[in-house]
Amino acid sequence: MTFGEKLRNARKESGLSQEQFAEKMNVSRSAVAKWETDKGMPDITNLKAMSQLLNVSVDYLVSDEDEISFNAIKEAINLSDYEKTGKARCKNDAVCLAKNQDATAIYALMRSKKMNKIESVIDFIAGAGVVNVLDAANDMSYYYLVEKNNKQYFVNVDKEFITTKELVNKVNPSKFVIGSNVYRGSYRLI
Repeated sequence: MTFGEKLRNARKESGLSQEQFAEKMNVSRSAVAKWETDKGMPDITNLKAMSQLLNVSVDYLVSDEDEISFNAIKEAINLSDYEKTGKARCKNDAVCLAKNQDATAIYALMRSKKMNKIESVIDFIAGAGVVNVLDAANDMSYYYLVEKNNKQYFVNVDKEFITTKELVNKVNPSKFVIGSNVYRGSYRLI
């Protein structure tokens, strides 16, 4: 999905016409039309303002992660409040289980970087897997695919937050791609 398509969807989801949105943004309707048809991009100040007005992140608007909807729920957590018991192999699993008790399925995911050509060459020269090891060292989060109410949710649990995002299109838990990452089902919690 392009920036313009995401902007148009978010604007409509907020119940605003192009005219109303333009007025609230203090720009012309033609500027909004230009942005929504990908014939121009707003400056950073307007990007910040529209993300606040439409209740979406700037990252959502400009990222290439087409699979994730703009509806995200981010909740603060305290990992020490959770215990690894039963099917939970770690405290992060326990958080995901506790916050998704109505789920029909929860898959723990392994993330790897979808490498471009240069990264693939570097990985080959340095030794297979080095790029992904370095990438994983920068991201100590845990990822899950949660299924409930006939929908799928992409869940990220780190030291401080659990973030849940609804997936636009259904994915296969065994392997799927979002943005520049490949996710593979590791084990099933439920």
